[in-house]
Amino acid sequence: MLITETKPSILQKPNNKTPRRAFIGGAMAALLSSPQRAMAQGANVPPDNPFILLLTGLYQAVPVGQGPAHNLGLTTVNLSDGSYSRTLIYPVFGVPESRERGTAIGSFYVSPANNLCAYQLPEGAIAMQFTSGGFPMVIPDGRGGQFDEGTFELTILEATGVYSAFAGGHNHMVDRLHQLVAGPVFADFPSSGYNEFCFCIISQYPFP
Repeated sequence: MLITETKPSILQKPNNKTPRRAFIGGAMAALLSSPQRAMAQGANVPPDNPFILLLTGLYQAVPVGQGPAHNLGLTTVNLSDGSYSRTLIYPVFGVPESRERGTAIGSFYVSPANNLCAYQLPEGAIAMQFTSGGFPMVIPDGRGGQFDEGTFELTILEATGVYSAFAGGHNHMVDRLHQLVAGPVFADFPSSGYNEFCFCIISQYPFP
């Protein structure tokens, strides 16, 4: 999926005749477009329908009893039961934080044993269940590992905060999981090394 951006027009250099108020206005615009201001404007703003997130980075195990505080307010998952692993979430499209390119905005928790996962996001959280999918393609990486490629379908079990309207909706994952030690998928997960790269297309409507 290609996300294109419109290039801003080239600003002309002001000359000595430009009114002082134009300079002041330009300075104010620069301040309002700062990352801090953009984040403030994103507070309590619901995402688009659909919106897209990127999961990327090495998975780290979440030890028993060391999940996030209050279980992110979710009731359908137990992120402290020792079966979950965690990686980072980056914005791609449709969330206010998409302006913060290259900055992680949350954590993704997954339990292959329970077919459950959760998204810890700004202003809310989402719990999901895997319903179908897999890795039909396994490609050697030439360094003793492999790339596990495939798609997954998930049902949204519950959602809180600005994501509450997505409860009952759907997530379509396009996954390229780098398994650093070749073998059965999820063998010795995550301690043998699993580097995620997965796009998540999250929508309010259920999968047909």
